[in-house]
Amino acid sequence: MRIVIKIGTSSLIDKSGILNKNYIANFVTQIKELIKRGHQVILVSSGAIGTAIGKMGNGFKAQTLSQKQAMSAIGQPIIMSVYNEYFAKNDLICAQVLLTREDFENREKYLNVRNTLTQLLDWNVVAVINENDTVAVEEINFGDNDTLAALVSVLADADLLIIFTDVAGLYAGSPNKSALIKKVEKITGEIENYAKPHSSSGKGRGGMSTKIIAAKIATASGIDVMIVSSAKYESMADFIISKDEGTYFEANKKTIEAKKSWIAFGKKVRGTIFVDEKAAEMIIHKNKSLLAVGIVKVSGNFKKGDTVFIAYAQGKAARRDFARGLVNFDAHILNQIKGKKTAEIKALFAQSDDEIIHKDNLIVF
Repeated sequence: MRIVIKIGTSSLIDKSGILNKNYIANFVTQIKELIKRGHQVILVSSGAIGTAIGKMGNGFKAQTLSQKQAMSAIGQPIIMSVYNEYFAKNDLICAQVLLTREDFENREKYLNVRNTLTQLLDWNVVAVINENDTVAVEEINFGDNDTLAALVSVLADADLLIIFTDVAGLYAGSPNKSALIKKVEKITGEIENYAKPHSSSGKGRGGMSTKIIAAKIATASGIDVMIVSSAKYESMADFIISKDEGTYFEANKKTIEAKKSWIAFGKKVRGTIFVDEKAAEMIIHKNKSLLAVGIVKVSGNFKKGDTVFIAYAQGKAARRDFARGLVNFDAHILNQIKGKKTAEIKALFAQSDDEIIHKDNLIVF
């Protein structure tokens, strides 16, 4: 089994703001046990900025983008040196892989990262992945390592994503005051409403809501997901089989092929195309391409080749997006040709594409 494990800042940094080496030592030992049992492991680790704060003094605060980038530059080598130490003690080699959203946006870079991870797995080297906060700006960052972990899971063709956090899993209300949801077969609006938007520890960037988003990405691509308390790591080799810890999200039975997973989740969405009910029907039930005649409204300043949402323009489901795809026209051109038939468009533009989004580049959810 190929497993991606995400460990957050709240698990790695103790109450005094110092990197918890004892926890990391034991955690790495459990990763070795997984590998001994024949599993392949990729680790997505937060903690660089939190580690730097501990180094600089717990009262230190990084507020501006440049300060956060500088803090990441301080903390990343510290945390990697600790990982190197404890992986070596377990006769394992680890490798640092730093990524930005741009590495997923660009198809060539995406495939290069995929090839690198595949080679590391073939060598039984554990990739330790983090966002490259030192160079990432708002336009190219992930926002949280839960999303990064999900995207890595898709890219690496993982079988399971484990997200360790500071609560036992997803609760149907306030954590520890309501029922723990043990299994989720489908992520519905009700499930999403249970998620809190902020980290309960205050140390990480994500809350339960980012973990649910990560679960949606992974399960749509055929990957099981578990959200588990970081205190339960010692039983990791057992619960990946039993699925009896935390909240288990079952992978969708109908999964998205590799290229469409990249379109759906790897690329950032740049805008929305609103369509009429007939166009929606043709896309959802007839597996047809999107044509200009079915477009009612265009939102965003996207370019040809960008990923866009496709959403209902009317009816009870108005404004809800139901698909994503790679668009063949810039937004300003779409605003000129929306609602027009193919013959009318060819009289205005010499562009050869009939389809606004070809069916092979469309993903319906």
